[in-house]
Amino acid sequence: MKPGRPSQTRILVLAPSLKSIGGVQNYTKVLLDALADVVGKGNVRCVAIPEDPAPRNGEPPALGISTKLHFAASALAATVSWRPNLVICAHIGVAPLGRAIQRLTGIPYWIVLYGIEVWGDLSAAKRSALKRAARLVAITQFTLDVTVGRHALGHPSAIILPPTLPRQSPPPAEPTDGVPKGTPRIVLTVGRIAASERYKGHEIMLRAWPSVLRRLPGAEYWIVGDGDDRQRLEALSRELGVAGATRFLGSVSPEKLAVCYHRCCVFAMPARTELDGAVPRGEGFGIVFLEAMAAGKPVVGPRMGAPAEFIRSGEHGLLVDPSSAAEVADALVELLDDPARAGKMGAAAKEWVTREFTFERFCDRLRRALAP
Repeated sequence: MKPGRPSQTRILVLAPSLKSIGGVQNYTKVLLDALADVVGKGNVRCVAIPEDPAPRNGEPPALGISTKLHFAASALAATVSWRPNLVICAHIGVAPLGRAIQRLTGIPYWIVLYGIEVWGDLSAAKRSALKRAARLVAITQFTLDVTVGRHALGHPSAIILPPTLPRQSPPPAEPTDGVPKGTPRIVLTVGRIAASERYKGHEIMLRAWPSVLRRLPGAEYWIVGDGDDRQRLEALSRELGVAGATRFLGSVSPEKLAVCYHRCCVFAMPARTELDGAVPRGEGFGIVFLEAMAAGKPVVGPRMGAPAEFIRSGEHGLLVDPSSAAEVADALVELLDDPARAGKMGAAAKEWVTREFTFERFCDRLRRALAP
């Protein structure tokens, strides 16, 4: 048994489907690895929804009733046969089942909170699950504060357990086929280019780019990612006269992404956070900022929202008003035109994330949360 490991702890994790790739799935997998490290692999079990939600005509994807029943039956069977001490609901979507298990057996449950899934309106069952959870696990203080305020949770027991960087692999050898060499002044954005995620800031970056080029001719803007909004943004780049200095690279392999981080001078994603309205928008964390900072790059991010919680403006990069093209352009030029200062910020950013956002730090935080 490792020092500090809680004794006789058996933890059942209820998870959304882990078949697709995304922030929730990645976080859940890291959580499972960390739990195995902290309490022992034999003391952790996971019951995940067996398939992704199915698309419907003009409606958001949803799980079929048979899938829901299969998931519930599997979770209840694991509870009865294994008798865990704790249930961790890895998403608000599975939290009502955690609440049902608690009512039937008395076993306490925790809920992991990411961002937009808990910032807006919730069903009565999800609100009830939030209010009766033994602990809330939020990936940022911002998400915790918004959730507590939106759903009138009072003063819940809660911890902040931010995401971790992936375990490092050796950087790819240069050159990598399919990644352009570019110019000495490259700004990079990484993220899905989806109409439903326009808050990420691709458009404001394009609108800032003419001002950047007037002051720094030859600079290039690289966009990694794909989605249903790409065609509109490509047309906008032509309309703004910056198509020749903008590269839409599409989806790339992890190896090529590492090369893009290596070649850029600045990483920028001025993502807006929109809490008003029925459907909130915004980054619950922004793992791409950590990836860029770990590569030693200064970052330009939003002044308001979750990313501002871990990016120190003036030390790791610059935080801006994400709705102001002029302010975004000024920040980009400030960093591109002063490589020495940008390099110091990038070095400070790398030191910060490789100290505070490692798997080992994640395990340390989790171990303290589980301690009696």
